[in-house]
Amino acid sequence: MPEYRSMFSRVRSYIFYLLAAFVLGWGFTSYQDVFLGLILGTSLSLFNLWLLVRRMDRFSKQFDKGKVVKSLGFFSRVATAILGVLIAMEYPQYFHLIGVVIGLMIAYVVIMIDFFIENKNYI
Repeated sequence: MPEYRSMFSRVRSYIFYLLAAFVLGWGFTSYQDVFLGLILGTSLSLFNLWLLVRRMDRFSKQFDKGKVVKSLGFFSRVATAILGVLIAMEYPQYFHLIGVVIGLMIAYVVIMIDFFIENKNYI
């Protein structure tokens, strides 16, 4: 299994735990719009990470064949983030905009934390 696939498996499980905590926060606190925004943003962030890993698989296969690869799908990930922000702006009574934006960044924060945990002997 390539390194990025095992990293994706670890990060995916961490994000599922965070999503479970956000669902509990949505259910048991009065900040339901904030937690719903975090749930939406984190879900879209996980989707973007999945897209990136899938494109990296395709990239490595094409690179091994000696073919040219155009990109790793930057615009599709940006479009997903824009979709999340548009949903939050359309339904502000349900989704907190700042919560969605923070949720969109959660996968990157989890990746950095995972990197430091996995490479603590080298730092």
